[in-house]
Amino acid sequence: MPSPDFADLCTLAAELGPALERRRLHLATAESCTGGLIAAAVTSAAGSSAWFERGVVTYANTAKTDLLGVDADLFEQVGAVSPEVARAMARGALLSARADLAVAVTGIAGPSGGSEAKPVGTVWFGLATGQGLAASLEARHALFAGDRSAVRLQAARFALLWALEAARNL
Repeated sequence: MPSPDFADLCTLAAELGPALERRRLHLATAESCTGGLIAAAVTSAAGSSAWFERGVVTYANTAKTDLLGVDADLFEQVGAVSPEVARAMARGALLSARADLAVAVTGIAGPSGGSEAKPVGTVWFGLATGQGLAASLEARHALFAGDRSAVRLQAARFALLWALEAARNL
């Protein structure tokens, strides 16, 4: 499949909105490597203020800690691109918002920054559903090919698809 473009993301967001609205659910996002692409796609949908609570771009690790409450020790223990950090970002987004569903993205878009263990294109996603500290937390992993732009667009698409799947199943 060719890399998605921003219009593809907007189409997914337009599907996500009604799925959330039907269930009276609200979405929050926490983005690192996607740099706000998910929130931009979501807010391109007319009426998104009825179901999109907030989006936070936490590119630096300190921002992940300050704005989302991610334990700073996690970065030393497992790195920013990890299932633990992705879940913590999603939980932090959910706890800081009046939302029922939060999706988070942390990854290596490139062209540099990769390693043998975590090559460029490695992305971890977190999903939090429910309320408060009892929220359900999940993580998923993907390895995307292409340049920086392609990785970011594919990661945003993956996150929107996962949020849509979760919204339909809540």
